[in-house]
Amino acid sequence: MTPLRRIAVIGNSLPRRCGIATYTTDLKNAISIARPDLEACIVAMTDRGQTYDYPPAVAFQIRDNNIEDYMRAADFLNAGQFDTVCLQHEFGIFGGEAGAHILVLLSRLAMPVVTTFHTVLAKPSPAQRTVMERIVDASSKVVVMAHKGRELLHDVYLVPDDKIEVIPHGIPDVAFAEPDAAKARLGFEQKSVILTFGLLSPNKGIDVMIDAMPSILRRCENAVYVVLGATHPNLVRNEGEAYREGLMARVRELGIDDHVVFLDRFADLATLLEFISMCDVYVTPYLNEAQMTSGTLAYSFGMGKPVVSTPYWHARELLADECGVLVPFGDAAAIGSEIANLLTDAARRQAMSRRAYAASRMMTWERVAERYAAVFETARQGHRLKVFVRSDVGAPELRSPAPPDMQIGYFLSMCDDVGLFQHAVHSVPDRAHGYCVDDNARALLLACALNGPGERPLPDVLTTRFAAFVQHAWNPDTRQFRNFMGFDRTWLEDRGSEDSHGRTLWALGEAARRDASPARRLWAAALFAQALSIAESFRSPRAWAFMLLGLDAYCAVAPDDVHAREVRHSLADRLMSCLTSVETPDWIWFEEGLAYENARLPQALILTGMATQMPRYLDAGLRSLRWLMTQQTSAAGYFRPVGTAGFGEQRQPPRAFDQQPVEATATIAACLAAWRGEGDAEWKAMAMRAFAWFLGRNDLSVALADPITGSCRDGLHPDRANENRGGESVVCYLLGLAEMRQLARAQSLMTKPAPLRAVGA
Repeated sequence: MTPLRRIAVIGNSLPRRCGIATYTTDLKNAISIARPDLEACIVAMTDRGQTYDYPPAVAFQIRDNNIEDYMRAADFLNAGQFDTVCLQHEFGIFGGEAGAHILVLLSRLAMPVVTTFHTVLAKPSPAQRTVMERIVDASSKVVVMAHKGRELLHDVYLVPDDKIEVIPHGIPDVAFAEPDAAKARLGFEQKSVILTFGLLSPNKGIDVMIDAMPSILRRCENAVYVVLGATHPNLVRNEGEAYREGLMARVRELGIDDHVVFLDRFADLATLLEFISMCDVYVTPYLNEAQMTSGTLAYSFGMGKPVVSTPYWHARELLADECGVLVPFGDAAAIGSEIANLLTDAARRQAMSRRAYAASRMMTWERVAERYAAVFETARQGHRLKVFVRSDVGAPELRSPAPPDMQIGYFLSMCDDVGLFQHAVHSVPDRAHGYCVDDNARALLLACALNGPGERPLPDVLTTRFAAFVQHAWNPDTRQFRNFMGFDRTWLEDRGSEDSHGRTLWALGEAARRDASPARRLWAAALFAQALSIAESFRSPRAWAFMLLGLDAYCAVAPDDVHAREVRHSLADRLMSCLTSVETPDWIWFEEGLAYENARLPQALILTGMATQMPRYLDAGLRSLRWLMTQQTSAAGYFRPVGTAGFGEQRQPPRAFDQQPVEATATIAACLAAWRGEGDAEWKAMAMRAFAWFLGRNDLSVALADPITGSCRDGLHPDRANENRGGESVVCYLLGLAEMRQLARAQSLMTKPAPLRAVGA
């Protein structure tokens, strides 16, 4: 295996002011120093509405509430061929409920992930638990900084012990020093200095320490409490400096103004080390036991400072063996007593300092970086092993999980005695928007698909209803199909779009070939022939494609219809002309932009090429579909349909959102047509990936389809799924499911199809 070359750390980054930013920056710097052969960079999380002058070490930044930034970050990391990604996880720094946006990034990465959990909650909310569990699933290794973290991961989240590493919080490697010289430099000579540093917020317990000062001063008159740190930016954003002002008011109320010093600044490392060096006692009076990690505690402990702390988890472990003193939460009297004892007992204080300094030598950033590098190597070996097993030459072909059962309960609930409703409000049919021939034509296609072996056909009365809707949509005056009908059964137009006409012809062609009723097959063929007469006047490439799909079926049952054969060649040639006029080496497409149901265009040429034995149609279809799949496949290998936000843009990479089921269904059908036409098994794999989009293998890791009811959400927004479950979506899911079930049934029976041989121009 080649050595590690590139590492990316995902987290906050300086100059953003927070503990995670400091840790991420320090970890990246430590790795670079300990392993100069490694190229390390940071992918920085940027909080809403903020901008930072990031250093060159930040190679990419993510706006925490912008889902597309997470996707672009994954693409950046995959394209950069990073060997390992190290995620710094803390609730509150990622967007989405419980920080769920980070799952979008993780789900798309091609390399192993090592996640450091800065917080492990003993009692997570359901959303927090879900996010934690999915991060663990996406990670090759997880790191915590205290053994309590390992215990919680194992007991609460059921993480295997061999997946967990305990690596302490890193500390600067500085020489042990007595405080007097630093006191002189900072103006605290002849003072007994108590220090707290870090961003101010109510959970830090500063008010408790202030209340303890009068009792300390009674025993140590020269004591001074230094509070070093700016107010937490989120607190400032929400309520200004009210918290700091409240603390200062309490100081004045107690009459200890000369003994409490607030230094409102975010100290750089050199300044911070100077202040720690000059203190006699460091105090962390945090109010919450569930503090898994404290960088301020680690830094002070590592410089050999006697620490008085409340017994939160990190402190309980670090200060064992008389390396510090623990006091009850919120107990000002206990804090005051223990600090006064230390300030007035130099021998005990100095002995505690020496023990703490000696115990901390394994925590230096150099040692921590070495530990992380070893974990990266282990994670990478495990990750490579999985890939090797999957790609082993001669190994049997991996089979995808069996597709779900065909459930039509929800589909039936979306139908009435007129036909299929267009829309739903969540899962309730929306009568306000009535019906359309587009969706009822798709329903007729579904009825035909369920006539295949292994499926239960739709009730005949329902298929008849869809056929009747199509028949009623036919307008003999305009010789086109109407599209939209109100709930009162009145048509809202005299004619629909070219695309809706083409889609209806496609359904009629399939009904002529596959309907269960011989009488309806005759009806469908007759109406198809009648409605085809206007086809050559259409200008929409998608209408041409839909009609070609219908002609593929119709010509199979009416081979003597010369006009239909002529129209098929004419429409295929038009698509070929479009491709010829637009195609360039990096834009192998029929139009200047990508829009809806894109895969139907190459599918139409593939099927036409196979039926007419004309390889130029087939080759053009395969070539354009192969290019389309590069646009619809994420760097991590997931299917990502062309988003509606990019419709109309010319020669631009597709937008990621909104994603809709109709694109996945079209892609499934087109890829399976390509497999049958060319014989390359990769087309089957691409069809499977497109179907997996319905089941949660997508940019949001959210399942669109419910296999139990057969319902399907209307698509993916940048931050959530569309909870409405309309007619188009449910039919698209069921059509895609029917294709995959047909493929699964054929897997054990069908050998690899022979590619089409050239027999003519």
